[in-house]
Amino acid sequence: MTVYRKIERFADPQTSKTPVMKEPDPDLGYDFIPKERYTSPDFAAMEWEKMWKKVWLMGAWIGDLKEPGDYVVTEIGKESIVITMDEDRQYNAFYNVCSHRGNQVAYGASGHTKTFKCSYHLWEYNLKGECIDIPDPETFPQGAPCDKLGIVSLPCDTWGAWVWFSLNQDAEPLREFLGMIPEHLDPYHFEDMALVNDVTVEWDVNWKASVDAFNETYHVLGTHPQLAWMLEDMDVQIDCYDKHNRYLIPFGCVSTHIEDGTPIAEALRVFMESNGLDPETFDGNGLDVRRGIQKHLRENGEAMGYDFSDMNDDQLTDDYHYLIFPNMTFNTHCNSVMVFRQRPHPSDPNKMFYDVQNYSTIPKGQQRPERPPHRQWKHGEDSLGEVLDQDAENLPMIQKGMNSEGFRGLWIGDQELRIRHFHKTLDDYVHRNSINWMK
Repeated sequence: MTVYRKIERFADPQTSKTPVMKEPDPDLGYDFIPKERYTSPDFAAMEWEKMWKKVWLMGAWIGDLKEPGDYVVTEIGKESIVITMDEDRQYNAFYNVCSHRGNQVAYGASGHTKTFKCSYHLWEYNLKGECIDIPDPETFPQGAPCDKLGIVSLPCDTWGAWVWFSLNQDAEPLREFLGMIPEHLDPYHFEDMALVNDVTVEWDVNWKASVDAFNETYHVLGTHPQLAWMLEDMDVQIDCYDKHNRYLIPFGCVSTHIEDGTPIAEALRVFMESNGLDPETFDGNGLDVRRGIQKHLRENGEAMGYDFSDMNDDQLTDDYHYLIFPNMTFNTHCNSVMVFRQRPHPSDPNKMFYDVQNYSTIPKGQQRPERPPHRQWKHGEDSLGEVLDQDAENLPMIQKGMNSEGFRGLWIGDQELRIRHFHKTLDDYVHRNSINWMK
């Protein structure tokens, strides 16, 4: 058996605002995870009815809803949802559909308007989705009462830097659904970050295979060998909670898969420089870099324009990586967060939409950048950057293999515990009365 180095943790569990104690690993068995969960239209339909229509979903960045009349249109499965800020500066969510003949009322991905007016027959709605005008109401013998013909609204609330909604009229409160997430992630102050990248890519893979790809570090050596020289992929803390899960990935160190951890290779040098530490004057080797960066940021953060007072030392280097069930991945660092949102294709379980948004804390005294344009393409038409391109190359082949008669299902190891926990949570929705949740 290979003996790996242990990565030292510098976070103090007694003072850290983000809890860092290791949660006991749940006993979820070791059976195959059926491949049909990724390929079957019947399972996708059941997933839609019993899971997607029950959970809370991220709908819009608050920065896109600054003034009354601002709106964002978000798509989830077959549904188009409008998120607005109304005249009272309250957030609203409602279906993007006219109550008359089903035409959409909000056009484009976002915009600003005083009212929503159907382009077909000019039925008009306010920023809450309430009907305010119907042309020629006398021509409806049954009546055309505006108070009964508003667009169906949806539960809507905020957390972090985002407006959330649920397709479930009886959804539990957002904070109850999020559980431990606010306590864990509020110290990063997402509300103070600026959106600096906004991309959607259509991938030829089931949305769950994309979630899986970012829920384990087992693939680092095979898919991202260059990262082994700047982060740890073996000694990674995994924590499973009620619905959500996380792992804590040490950055600024050489992987324990590499026997000699002392070299400062190019990837580690780049990471040092990005955190203001000069590799040329650094007094130490690869085993000292992570702690060196932490000390540097702790001592110089305020002068750099950052406030790290709510974060523990490990948060100054490491990726506190969270999955908010079902489809939000947070790659969280001390002054940035990369957010992934995986959305199912409305009709084909072999396709999905992958949203990537990068947010950065703007140093005090610096001007916030303009919102970047939203870009969208299909796999292979453009680049997401080296690391995500490497992941993207695997995914279509994975989906093709999932559809093979020769594939029996997923055989999951301990490094992939988050995947098994994700499927257990999915099953809590889809098969609530199932005796064996893996079936």
